[in-house]
Amino acid sequence: MLLFSAAILVGLVLLIWSSDKFVDGASSIAQIMGVSPLIVGMLIIGLGTSAPEMLVSAAAALEGSPGLGLGNAIGSNITNITLVLGVTAMLFVLPVQSQLLRKELPLVLASAVLAWVLLMDNAFSRSDAIILLIVLAIILTWMISSARKESKTHDPLIDDTIEELPEKQPLNSSIIWTIVGLGILLISSKLLVWGASNIAIQLGVSKLVIGLTIVAIGTSLPELAATMSSARKGEHDLAVGNIVGSNLFNTLAVLAIPGLISPLSPLPEGLLSRDMPIMLGLTVLLLVFSFGCFASSRYKITAAKGTVLFALFIAYEGLIYFQTTAG
Repeated sequence: MLLFSAAILVGLVLLIWSSDKFVDGASSIAQIMGVSPLIVGMLIIGLGTSAPEMLVSAAAALEGSPGLGLGNAIGSNITNITLVLGVTAMLFVLPVQSQLLRKELPLVLASAVLAWVLLMDNAFSRSDAIILLIVLAIILTWMISSARKESKTHDPLIDDTIEELPEKQPLNSSIIWTIVGLGILLISSKLLVWGASNIAIQLGVSKLVIGLTIVAIGTSLPELAATMSSARKGEHDLAVGNIVGSNLFNTLAVLAIPGLISPLSPLPEGLLSRDMPIMLGLTVLLLVFSFGCFASSRYKITAAKGTVLFALFIAYEGLIYFQTTAG
């Protein structure tokens, strides 16, 4: 058990470090090649923050554990809303001023509903995965088009995203760090999946549960760091945008990967009856908290709302614990 726990810890540390290096290198190469800073910020950085989840889901599916990959995607969404956004809002009030962000929020809910509908037959096929990826491509195209229009009005989310781009490096260094980052991402994701799968066996719990808890919380650490950093700098829309973008990629890309590599039927027990409804409910709550029910709290996530979100994180983890131990 100690060896497997160490594998998870080392895997997570390397996963987070290599993800940063990969994003820095890839964004620098894109800028050197003349790609618009707007596209670099919206696409490469967005993909980069979800790189740990994507690589872990791919590694899990290739290792014959697609349930762990599904748990990672759904658990990361739940963790992002409740833990990451909850803790950040408890420390910093988060106004939602970006017009683009206000348009993106309903898309996160629509994507979650689509994923649930596709899984309602208790199976996840390659065609289901392909549908999710096609929808992601459509949304990304729309987001980039909308961002170009909003950038002319100095939308705070766009301005903050461009300001946060990593500094350009020499081309040779950029290529090296991109390759090194991707290589270590692959190795660390396999190490993390190996440790998590064996802990599931040792504890006698499903790999879905491990994916929903240990792996999901671990792979959400980059979002926590990025969100806290953005809020501390006063980049409030970017703080919320990190979560919205990450959840969009998790639902349409990370969730699709296990179905694409290793379709499964039936789905792991509890996924449709517990985890998907909770993810959907929390996404609805995020919209309500963002748009507000009262004029005094409209378009802002306050400390009180953050406290509610964090309490829901504790409740969800407690629910999984008691259901697992009772089973």
